[in-house]
Amino acid sequence: QVQLVESGGGSVQTGGSLRLSCTASGYTDNYYLGWFRQVPGKEREGVAAIYIRTGDVYTAASVKGRFTISHDNAKNTVHLQMNSLRPEDTGMYYCAASTRSGAWAFVSTYAYWGQGTQVTVSS
Repeated sequence: QVQLVESGGGSVQTGGSLRLSCTASGYTDNYYLGWFRQVPGKEREGVAAIYIRTGDVYTAASVKGRFTISHDNAKNTVHLQMNSLRPEDTGMYYCAASTRSGAWAFVSTYAYWGQGTQVTVSS
């Protein structure tokens, strides 16, 4: 059973940075670990994902160049470094895990989810 616990959310001003962490257990290197975000009334959207075995990363166009996903093998933790934050980045951020390849940005790809951490960016 994969378990995911997010941390690192908070409130920042436009242009600021935050680093989200997701501590994971019960997974192997044949997993994709991803970050999603959601605001009330909207669908959950994929932000970034990483395939543990190869380190291949996938990033949404809306955050490319600003957000970076990485995996710390020693700490079983996936990070999302978020720079140049904008008000539209506000939302609940979720960590997710999947063994399925392809369609990394689709919610249905992932079987395991964390509880989420709130990110608020003010103008």
